[in-house]
Amino acid sequence: MSDVVTLGSYKPARSATEGRAGADPFVSSQQVVFQRKELEVILQMYSRLVMAGHCRDYAMGFEKNQAVFSMFRHASEGAYYRITKTPALARKQGAYAVLSAHGRILRRGHELQTVLKVLEKKSLRLI
Repeated sequence: MSDVVTLGSYKPARSATEGRAGADPFVSSQQVVFQRKELEVILQMYSRLVMAGHCRDYAMGFEKNQAVFSMFRHASEGAYYRITKTPALARKQGAYAVLSAHGRILRRGHELQTVLKVLEKKSLRLI
């Protein structure tokens, strides 16, 4: 049947890259993620866009080289806006960017709050 294993003697399986010859121990192979404060700022902007009727759904994607927060007008359509964090561009153009539905870069910069100001024009309208 099955064997009973105590948790004290259990050792998890090694990852594919652990202990590999030639692997650089100083290069992080972890994926890029948004920090808590970054997510708070992004979700505040997202909630303003929801209240204005521009967005209804969102998705987050985390990869090895960038993190993406996508906003959707309808769940069946493509992303209305995408907010990306690419640490490799932090010293050059800025780690944060806002992209339109067609992939056009609306704004890029070093600080998330200043980059998201391009979306504030969309979230505020006179009633």
